[in-house]
Amino acid sequence: DPAVRTNIEARLSAIEAEHGVRVLYACESGSRGWGFASPDSDYDVRFIYAQPLSWYLRVSHQRDVIELPISDELDINGWELRKALGLLKKGNATLIEWLDSPVVYRSDASFLSAMRDAARQTHRAERSFHHYVHMARKNYREYLQGETVRLKKYLYVLRPLLATLWIEQGRGIAPMRFQDLVDVIVTDSVLREAIARLLVIKRS
Repeated sequence: DPAVRTNIEARLSAIEAEHGVRVLYACESGSRGWGFASPDSDYDVRFIYAQPLSWYLRVSHQRDVIELPISDELDINGWELRKALGLLKKGNATLIEWLDSPVVYRSDASFLSAMRDAARQTHRAERSFHHYVHMARKNYREYLQGETVRLKKYLYVLRPLLATLWIEQGRGIAPMRFQDLVDVIVTDSVLREAIARLLVIKRS
């Protein structure tokens, strides 16, 4: 929605003005990035920002996240650059997903290229594998155990499971888009058809 994109870009500019920072990269991190958003899905905007030089020369530790209250279906928060780099060094799967998001609101081209290159160099398959296994188990326990299950919650378990298979097969960093995972990992035609039907219901 162009109006929503304009609103998000305005919010990012307001963050820069209020906090005196520079947003280097901003993207979608939730269902809209995964490719199975419904019309009422929130916009989960995540960004990486840099502080002015004086901030980095301070002796004491400073707050390294910016979080806005959720409003108008917008969930916006970001990580400071040094924090992001520290997490990337450890192969943080969440940050690596951000860098692969198909929905980008703001991007410094050279910065994004360098970060994606760093993500490939620091990718730790075992850490990512366990991240997705933990996510699948957690979502399974929380969402699929009751008498009534919301259909979208099946996708919240399927996606990390397919990501673990992607990594287990030695394919490198798991793509953020759910359909990319399905196209490569799911070879059974009956299962593919069932997933396709589920996606149609979720998106509507």
